[in-house]
Amino acid sequence: MSAQGQLLSNEAPRHLTSWRMRWHQYRNKLIANPRFQKWAARNPITRVIANRRATQLHHITAGFVYSQTLAAFVELDIPNLLAEGPVQTARLASATGIAEPGLLTLLKAAHGLGLLESYQDNVWGLGELGAAMLANPGIAAMVHHHRHLYADLADPTALLRQRDNTALANYWAYGDVKTGDISPAAYSELMATSQGMIADYVLDAVNFGARKQLVDIAGGTGAFARRAVARFPNLQATVFDLPAVAEQAAASTNGDDETVHSVQYRGGDMFEDSLPQHADLMSLVRVLHDHDDQPAQLLLNKTYEALPAGGQLIVAEPMANTRGSESIGHTYFGFYLWAMGSGRPRSAEEITSMMTNAGFNSIREAKSPMPSLVRVLVAEKINT
Repeated sequence: MSAQGQLLSNEAPRHLTSWRMRWHQYRNKLIANPRFQKWAARNPITRVIANRRATQLHHITAGFVYSQTLAAFVELDIPNLLAEGPVQTARLASATGIAEPGLLTLLKAAHGLGLLESYQDNVWGLGELGAAMLANPGIAAMVHHHRHLYADLADPTALLRQRDNTALANYWAYGDVKTGDISPAAYSELMATSQGMIADYVLDAVNFGARKQLVDIAGGTGAFARRAVARFPNLQATVFDLPAVAEQAAASTNGDDETVHSVQYRGGDMFEDSLPQHADLMSLVRVLHDHDDQPAQLLLNKTYEALPAGGQLIVAEPMANTRGSESIGHTYFGFYLWAMGSGRPRSAEEITSMMTNAGFNSIREAKSPMPSLVRVLVAEKINT
């Protein structure tokens, strides 16, 4: 044991009162014993479990290689190259500009991850995961911008000590967009692409049929608002975002879009300016987790004040402690938001508590068809 580990051991409580802690302590000492490891690998009863745990640990160890395999897969546009059907290696090499030996390394790696299928005569086609990417272009957009996150994670302990001036924070650059120093195009485009990936899941979970006016706070290009009014024709929507974002979104509105007359854009700062007062429905779609506790609570307070009696607030985002998707919450989004310099993943229970603190007294979770990507909380303002 290292000197540092010995110090921590000496400082640990002598008497662990929790049966769960005592069991874990016993289990961990057993697993950490090399003799037990050898026995478990050879024993027919424990061999399957030991192999499964070894594979899981290897996947964690190799995770960066997996993510970089996906990055190369996306950057070379292989999903679209195979969208029409299987293709021989030579044609892929010509299309990507990567010589066959190097390309085969990638293709075999992608096959191992379920992104590709392999056929006779050096023919490759999309696997289930690769085909799913065609239906969700937001995945490729996220992968493209992950290079900034990877730069920050090159030295993860340094990142944990200091989250200022990171590559990811400089990429999003909310403050520079607010002051007009940079165009909002880069992050607006990514938000629009990835927003469309989850907007339908949110709308599958809730029914806005009785609502008349939606204000989508920090709604960017209006991807969620447009889908909402298309789903519920009686609904009118206002997208509230930074003036530069709202101006660009309004200017880029497609005149042929059937929702063009149902969606308006209004510029403002959601923390400093008053929120629109005319809505009976407000939404925060993947907004709350981008902000630290104090500003997040302030935003919830402001939505409560702006809504009339009977008004509803929708909070939709990936949440921590989601069963079966624990690694998405505190692992992926924990590091992502830390690198971004603001925000943290929260559980549904934490957000519910914050909504209660804001004054909302009727809060429920609507069943999302894809809880690993987005969960939906619906809060109603009953008291005036």
